[in-house]
Amino acid sequence: MLTVVADTHGREDHRLTGRTLEAVRAADRVLHAGDFTTEAVLDAFRAEADRLDGVYGNNDDEGVREGLPARRTVTHEGTRIALAHGHEHHDTALAMYGHQEHADLVVVGHSHRPAFRRIGTVPVVNPGSHADPRRYRAAHAELELDPLRGRLVAPDGTELEAFAVE
Repeated sequence: MLTVVADTHGREDHRLTGRTLEAVRAADRVLHAGDFTTEAVLDAFRAEADRLDGVYGNNDDEGVREGLPARRTVTHEGTRIALAHGHEHHDTALAMYGHQEHADLVVVGHSHRPAFRRIGTVPVVNPGSHADPRRYRAAHAELELDPLRGRLVAPDGTELEAFAVE
């Protein structure tokens, strides 16, 4: 399983609770789409996740920006996933990024709105924010491979949406 989170907006710790914390600890790989906010939060994630790949967001401090790229593409068991925070990407740019990276899925944060959608032929998931949901439900995403599919899950374990990436 891959666990996808974004928009932690913490100061000192990872702010993970409930099913989100369990999913991070159980994941083969954790993907974070930016806005840890501080290096202490990034370090707290690294302490919980066996394997963490992240990007920085528009609210991340210099320490986070020095340690992470703005965008990255990871390959896990043959599946290509492109990550970006999203604050510099409108829909056309996200679709182009996905095509450019030959991504099976694009992961983006920034809006705090958990959702799966397609921009043309490009599947895009936003895990929402597990700790700072603003006007949306707190959430993270859990991905399974072969076939690539996932679900958006609240920290209390409630499944908000299931989706298939084909």
